[in-house]
Amino acid sequence: MPLILASASPRRSELLRNAAIPFTVEPAHVPEQPAAHETPVDYAQRLARDKARAVFARHPESAVLGADTVVVVDQHLLEKPTDQADAARMLRLLSGRTHQVITGVCLVAPHFEQTEAEITQVVFSPLSEREIAAYVASGEPMDKAGAYAIQGMASRWVERIEGCYFNVVGLPVPRVYRMLRAAEATTGRALL
Repeated sequence: MPLILASASPRRSELLRNAAIPFTVEPAHVPEQPAAHETPVDYAQRLARDKARAVFARHPESAVLGADTVVVVDQHLLEKPTDQADAARMLRLLSGRTHQVITGVCLVAPHFEQTEAEITQVVFSPLSEREIAAYVASGEPMDKAGAYAIQGMASRWVERIEGCYFNVVGLPVPRVYRMLRAAEATTGRALL
């Protein structure tokens, strides 16, 4: 049974390739707007589920993996920045503080659906305005939740993490692997 990744994220694709998990890519285009009183975990899980179900509707004999990553600091939801000023605002919020990276993941296959979330705590060192301006000018933060890439230049500001590193990159690979094995056990069809 083929696995389809319902995401255009090059980082998610790279993580699956590195884990030797075979897949194809078909991005899902669903509205990304939190509902009133929706927690960040519920929001990330709902978007992952919406993405997986949207692609599964077109490929009902496949397994579809949906994912969505958000960053949370002091109840502020930080998604992808809208522009450079927004990216700088997010980095100022993260500076010298602990934040959470939440990835909702949903796997849908024939007679199988499972939605989970991974939460990783990330501690940033204090950032100067000069560091923020230079990082924003690099362009790296512009398509990343929370306006940074832990695997890129921002790695120099990460003092420590608690939880899954791959989750911060964009996909909690060990959790996804467990979900794929559960889907194989339920459906009797190979995914790995």
